Amino acid sequence: MSHTKHDLHDEFPEHVAAMHAMREKNPHFAHLIEQYNEVNLAIYRVEAQIEATDDFHLEDMKKQRLHLLDQITAALPHK
Repeated sequence: MSHTKHDLHDEFPEHVAAMHAMREKNPHFAHLIEQYNEVNLAIYRVEAQIEATDDFHLEDMKKQRLHLLDQITAALPHK
């Protein structure tokens, strides 16, 4: 297991300012980020063996994180 948090500012360092501005102006985007951070932290806690869960639940959480990441990516400005 990786024990990596996958924080959004690490995933999208070039979009940190845009994400902050979008979070302030767009409640849906803010909710996506909030959900992503919650799932991401839960995954990290399992991988770091702070909390326990079964492999199926961990896999579901990872799929949820990826789905949220896809939605966040789609909402970010593209060059």
